[in-house]
Amino acid sequence: MRCVVTGAAGFIGSHLCDRLLADGHEVVGIDCFTDYYPRPVKERNLDTLRDHRRFELREFDLSAGVPRDAVDGAEYVFHLAAMAGLTRSWVDFDLYNRHNLTATHRLLESLKNSPTLKRVVYASTSSVYGKYASGDEALPTRPSSPYGITKLAGEQLCRVYGDEFGVPAVVLRFFSVYGPRQRPEMGYHLFIDAILRGKPIKLTGDGLQVRGNTYVTDCVDAVVRSTQALPGETFNLGGGELVTVLEVFRRLEKITGRRAIIERHPARKGDQLATGADVSKLTRHVGWKPTTGIDDGLARQVEWQRALIARPEAYPHRAAA
Repeated sequence: MRCVVTGAAGFIGSHLCDRLLADGHEVVGIDCFTDYYPRPVKERNLDTLRDHRRFELREFDLSAGVPRDAVDGAEYVFHLAAMAGLTRSWVDFDLYNRHNLTATHRLLESLKNSPTLKRVVYASTSSVYGKYASGDEALPTRPSSPYGITKLAGEQLCRVYGDEFGVPAVVLRFFSVYGPRQRPEMGYHLFIDAILRGKPIKLTGDGLQVRGNTYVTDCVDAVVRSTQALPGETFNLGGGELVTVLEVFRRLEKITGRRAIIERHPARKGDQLATGADVSKLTRHVGWKPTTGIDDGLARQVEWQRALIARPEAYPHRAAA
């Protein structure tokens, strides 16, 4: 099958490309290498992909339009490309609107008359629920950041293109994905890096924020399975274990054998206070359940980050910081 993955050089996107190729599919990866974090980090994510005979990388900005030959013949399109991170969205809304909303519109426009298309999987976020995101898909959508607003608007575009043009879209709301290749500004990456280097961890808020955590290969498995879901459906995608941020510190101390040095800072505007996905709907529809426990998942991410620290040339974002 011919698959298109937007955001292919990113954290989850590169893992998804690995999985699709392992399953025997042809993959076109699209990425525009935004400067949200240094390009060499994304280039490293592509190490396992570049020389694969069934993988093609296309570099362009979706918001500027989608070349016809990039999506021609696509049966499955996985739209993971987005401008992530809620903090920056307060000060650079136009950028988030461009990459999260305009880009989604341009992609859906390019797909609306496709004779081969079977599914579009749109990667949304628990941020559409706002500060309290614990429960099932019936929770009210009350985003508490411009980032969450743009992602919810992208969901609505998928709905409209499904209703009006028959674009067969499925929406997945991701909850706190972690694991190897996690973006360098994400919480667990920062926590592990600080502990391994003996540096302070900048803790925003009281540390009692609750997170449901999804290991990246579990997330990718759900994404692949969601291609069998009915078009027009929306699903929560999250792990089964809920932990506070302070509990994560304690678990990382045990895994690393090092003490976490905590430096407290005020809570961020729009930060979520509790997230925990009820994934029973996704389980009913496609048979998916998370299988990786938080301790095993954190240990794998620690092992990956230890290897990066041991090879400074493989840690390009530190030089760019």
